[in-house]
Amino acid sequence: MTARNATVAVVGAGDFIGAEIARKFAAEGFTVFAGRRNGDKLAPLVAQIEAAGGAIVARSLDARNEAEVAAFLSEADARAPLEVCIFNVGANVNFPLLETTERVFRKVWEMACYGGFLTGREAARLMLPRGKGHIFFTGATASRRGGLGYAAFASAKFGLRAVAESAARELWPQNIHVAHLIIDSGVDTAWVRERLRQREGLAALDALPPDRLMPPSAVADAYWQLYNQPRGAWVFEQEIRPYGEKW
Repeated sequence: MTARNATVAVVGAGDFIGAEIARKFAAEGFTVFAGRRNGDKLAPLVAQIEAAGGAIVARSLDARNEAEVAAFLSEADARAPLEVCIFNVGANVNFPLLETTERVFRKVWEMACYGGFLTGREAARLMLPRGKGHIFFTGATASRRGGLGYAAFASAKFGLRAVAESAARELWPQNIHVAHLIIDSGVDTAWVRERLRQREGLAALDALPPDRLMPPSAVADAYWQLYNQPRGAWVFEQEIRPYGEKW
């Protein structure tokens, strides 16, 4: 592993996709700044990355808090130039319309859309003086279409996509690559497998067909590929799904 004089910030460094992104970029020599609510939950990830010779800084972070987001990204940039910022907050909830409370709707929007705006803006503030950088946003099937019970989540993800596209149109000419990655699939976690098992009446968690779900490591690989694109052929939006996904 060759250490780079660069940081990658992962806002929403959860146990699956966020953790895999952190592992991937750490293995490529970046210093990783990982932020999530209840940052103490990052301890196993920190231990794993450091044991492999990587560098990681873990912080508790509320992506809805402007001051916390600005301080988190500024700290990353002070350690080494912030080269990549990935917004990966989920907020996937499902409620029938009449059971979607004002509080649920507002909190989902704050996490999945407003937090993305704060993250993208503050990352751009740090990258623009250097004239380079990468700002990536994690989208979902709900970024493209609403679904039964997804009024809150889909509206937030639609909004995040609009933030990303507006930022891309403004920042691309200034050599800041902004991209939106749509994950059109369930992600392979125990929680998702249990939901599918119950919904489809499967006898066991491992009864799903191979490659029915998206491996979190595949998402990390997709972000690595986006990072390595030549600026003469940047992608704004990329959709990834397992070959067996219906779409």
